Amino acid sequence: MGAPAATESAAKAVDELVAEQGGDAVTIPMVAKRAGVNHSSIYRRWGDARTMINDLATYRLDPERPLADTGDLRADIAAWAQELVDHYRKPGNAALLRGGAAAAGEGESDCLRDRRAEAALFAARPGAAFSGDDVVDRVLAPVIHRVIFLPWTLPDLDVGSLADDLCQQTG
Repeated sequence: MGAPAATESAAKAVDELVAEQGGDAVTIPMVAKRAGVNHSSIYRRWGDARTMINDLATYRLDPERPLADTGDLRADIAAWAQELVDHYRKPGNAALLRGGAAAAGEGESDCLRDRRAEAALFAARPGAAFSGDDVVDRVLAPVIHRVIFLPWTLPDLDVGSLADDLCQQTG
């Protein structure tokens, strides 16, 4: 099995195992067995289970995807927030986020770094009267808080009001 196929099968195995057992229980030998690859190839690629989970959590929400740019900044931020909610409503994605955050320890996870970069892009748009940190604090943080601590409340989250709050209080 080639490197891309091994990475895909490892990613699928991680998704399944994290959803079944939680991120803390997943080990590289478990992933290798489920993926049908040699554990040494996984160790060479990621080094340890925490790094692997963090990397794969980031991989699931592509940082290279285009962000909405309709000319309506408030609507674009609401669409971004809804994309995040929809993504993390899937139990496997939420579990990977929790595992990736745990793997990052005291550092910033790759996933958070990517979302902060997206927030900074919104803040850099013409007409924005807020910083990237404002986007993180007022829009991203409430979404992630619910993903981690109150996942059953995600369907009730009004992302439009989060975007309104950001644009009204900072603009």
